[in-house]
Amino acid sequence: MYIAQKLKKENIGEYLLYMWQIEDLLRAFQLDMKQVEKHIIQPYALAPEKSQTLYAWYESLIDMMRREDVQQKGHLQLNKNIMLELNELHNELLRTGIKPDYNAKFYHILPAILHLRTQQNDSSISDIEVCFNFLYGIMTLKMKKQAISPETQRAQNEISKFVVLLSQNYQGFKSGILNFDQAE
Repeated sequence: MYIAQKLKKENIGEYLLYMWQIEDLLRAFQLDMKQVEKHIIQPYALAPEKSQTLYAWYESLIDMMRREDVQQKGHLQLNKNIMLELNELHNELLRTGIKPDYNAKFYHILPAILHLRTQQNDSSISDIEVCFNFLYGIMTLKMKKQAISPETQRAQNEISKFVVLLSQNYQGFKSGILNFDQAE
């Protein structure tokens, strides 16, 4: 929770990947709060009030996962909403051309996105979600200590740079620094 709060303020891309990891971690513990408390909360050795807050946060995520029927796969609505926001921002950035470096980076990685799209089960997902799915997949492979080809590493590097630009623009938009009304 504390990491999530910090990431949400500073880097929405890392936040989203972190939250996807939390969803999978909770699934690994079969949404069992006793396991979450034993393996996640207790090792932090937090003050009792912070521990209770963390417990309540994980408990609320588990409750949401059950209510939203994402116990086995999928993402919480709160994470889907961020993905929608990022996609809307992406479309506005492309439409207005207000950030030429962003547009240039997107068109630079577009061939990789199109290639990755062919490997997705759902062809209707946005280019932004394709990027996040790819980065999360790489993160998962690295945690499993599996080999990643040089070509895939190059794609990861370029897509990561793009997601950093998207995240920076998101923070600028949320803080009011980036204003599309002035671009029209």
